[in-house]
Amino acid sequence: MTPRNKTNLESRVLDFVRRHDLVPRGQTLVIGVSGGPDSVCLLHLLANRREELGARLHAAHLDHQLRGAESGADAEYVSSLADSLGIPITTDRRDVAAYRAERNCSIEEAARELRYAFLARVAREVGAGRIAVGHTRDDQVETILMHILRGAGTSGLRSLVPCSPLDYESQGISSRDSSLSSPAPMQSGRGNLLVVRPLLDITREETASYCRDHRLAPRIDSSNLSLSFFRNRIRLQLLPLLRQYNPDVDGALLRLADIAGEDIALVEQQVSGLWDGVARREYDTIYLNKKRVANSPVALQRHLLRTAITRLAGDARDIEAIHIEAARGLLDKPVGKKVSLPHGLVCYGGYEELAITRLLSLPTSDSSVIASPDEIGTRQSQFPPSPFPPLSGMSPLNVPGETFIPGWKVTATITRERPEEVRNGFVAHFDFHKTGAELFVRPRRAGDRFQPLGMSLPKKLNEFMVDARIPRSWRDRIPIVRSPEQVVWVVGWRMDDRVKLTEATREILRLEFMRFPEQSTHPPSRRIPLRRDDEPRQVGAGNDADSRQTPSMETVDSELALRRLTVDEALWRLDEYLYAALMAGLSTVRIVHGKGTGTLRYAVHQSLAKNPLVKSYRLGGRGEGGYGVTIVELTNR
Repeated sequence: MTPRNKTNLESRVLDFVRRHDLVPRGQTLVIGVSGGPDSVCLLHLLANRREELGARLHAAHLDHQLRGAESGADAEYVSSLADSLGIPITTDRRDVAAYRAERNCSIEEAARELRYAFLARVAREVGAGRIAVGHTRDDQVETILMHILRGAGTSGLRSLVPCSPLDYESQGISSRDSSLSSPAPMQSGRGNLLVVRPLLDITREETASYCRDHRLAPRIDSSNLSLSFFRNRIRLQLLPLLRQYNPDVDGALLRLADIAGEDIALVEQQVSGLWDGVARREYDTIYLNKKRVANSPVALQRHLLRTAITRLAGDARDIEAIHIEAARGLLDKPVGKKVSLPHGLVCYGGYEELAITRLLSLPTSDSSVIASPDEIGTRQSQFPPSPFPPLSGMSPLNVPGETFIPGWKVTATITRERPEEVRNGFVAHFDFHKTGAELFVRPRRAGDRFQPLGMSLPKKLNEFMVDARIPRSWRDRIPIVRSPEQVVWVVGWRMDDRVKLTEATREILRLEFMRFPEQSTHPPSRRIPLRRDDEPRQVGAGNDADSRQTPSMETVDSELALRRLTVDEALWRLDEYLYAALMAGLSTVRIVHGKGTGTLRYAVHQSLAKNPLVKSYRLGGRGEGGYGVTIVELTNR
């Protein structure tokens, strides 16, 4: 390289730096230096022009401990070079091979994660807001090809940019005794650290020539010649072959990247405008409205999903087109399906939303916290996030009429017209004579049984949910419609075979559940009648509207006897009684629950603990006949 060309290369780099505002004046810039030609050229060039740039420089070198004595010699060389240039330097060592085994990833990925975590730490220690690395034009070309071959989709064509947020800036490496520790969970944007690439317009050949002309002796990394690494195979085998077909294939790929980048920028601008109306975030979970996403053009669907994944993962590495298409496929797949994504993420399909989440993370504001096994177990039970609103207590249904319960609007109509086929899991038709008008909605309970439509025998509700592959985290939120005698409908899944329509059906009860904003929910007050043990249950009959009306409210006694009842019957009666007692103005009541094994008492106490109408309860000794008694204090509402 002639003196004129030397000046030309330095001028090109400085022009590139100024054009993209890569090195603000008066600030500290950390320079990552491996010891190879590219990073040595970068360090030397910036050191020579530091006054012109008006920046304070600080070098950083990480020994990956992968090449034995070679790695140690690299560190010594970089330290000596920085010292000769009058630039302070921080060096450190990390066992990349051990970290790779712990993370179960490639050597390249392990080295990259530890290296950027180290650079981020150095930047924070010296008060730098930016880190300069020696990526060149050749690195861009290789990266574009890697992305194409891995199926990264259109977004992967953009390759490297002059300035970007640091992927690993929140990944502090623990200082605990060993050189190996997993980075903390990523949180993109934390600390505003940026990576700048001043050499992106310079070729690898030019950096090597610069080093020769300045009598620099950069280190040669022998691993760069190994064909076991994907990038090396692209550089040493694929690119030379492609240049036989097109000598300017490098330029063609870079032009493709520029065009793709401009197109993607427009799509991302549209995604940004849609985001708040489509997505919401709770801790480490992003929920996407399925209907709004599905109604968007396919290109926007893909970018909405990619944006959600990237925001949770911290960067877009390893997110390929196949992952986006798999997640997009959940838009029209049955509820409960899931796909695994890079970075430990999972996408679940719900009725109204897609939920993208990191399973093994905790809701915390401290990015350095790593979940303990106990905490992980607790958190996993909450996933996949339920598409249903919380459900508690027992809510009576207005039959016929509308009933509002938190998160739901339930419409009950009675007709004689046979329905057409219904494919909505939230609409069902029943024989009204078999269900009657006295129906309630509540969450599942231990011991619940019903006879799923099409089956000849009853089965445990929990077994049905397992067989139906209903996620564990959803089960307590699924509305269960029941009468005093039995479960009538597992909303969204299956009705009971014993209340199905038959040729003998005269009146048809239609129930429809619709999601309803909780802030708009105003449940109508309704009193529940209490029946004596020997009082026959009223059922709908004929066209007499009065036969469907609720009987008048009886006087509510301060004691409820549950003896001689099955557990399921007793719990249904208990909820009915507590509601009526509260409406009657009682503040304390007695529940007589039997004697003997204590099974009924245990079930009663479990129900009381979950009932929002109960303020407190305690054992009250033995009543008449030796039956156990529980004293219940009701809330004041």
